Amino acid sequence: MRLEIEVWLKGNDFAITDVVEAPLGPPRGWTDDEVRVLLKELLRAVDRAKSPAADRNRAVALRGFNWIVSPFEGGGFTVAVEIQIGAAAAGPFDVDPVELEATITRVMAADRLPHRESPVVH
Repeated sequence: MRLEIEVWLKGNDFAITDVVEAPLGPPRGWTDDEVRVLLKELLRAVDRAKSPAADRNRAVALRGFNWIVSPFEGGGFTVAVEIQIGAAAAGPFDVDPVELEATITRVMAADRLPHRESPVVH
C-alpha cells in the first residue's frame, strides 16, 4: 500500500510529505503485524525528515511516543504519532477506530520487551 505520510519537525512551520510503499492489506483487515508496520513507517518518516541519510530500514522500538486515531473530515480515520523531534500522520483509512485503537494498544504492549538492536528510532 502506498502511504503518504505528513511529517512535522519541531521548530518548523511547515510539513513535508514522505511517500512509502508498505506491505499492508486493506485497512479493515489489518493484522497486528500490519499495524506494527504502519507505526514503524510513521516513526521512520520523522527520522528521515530529521536525518535524510539515515538507513531507511533502521530498527524501530514501539515505545516512548504518543499516538492517536482521529476522524478525518472527509471520512475515515488518520493515525498520528509524536516523538520529541516531531510528528507524523497517515490516512485517512477506512477502519473501525475502536478496533484500530485496540490493535495499536496490543501491538505497543507486545513491543515492550527489551530490544538488543541499536540504534533505534523511538
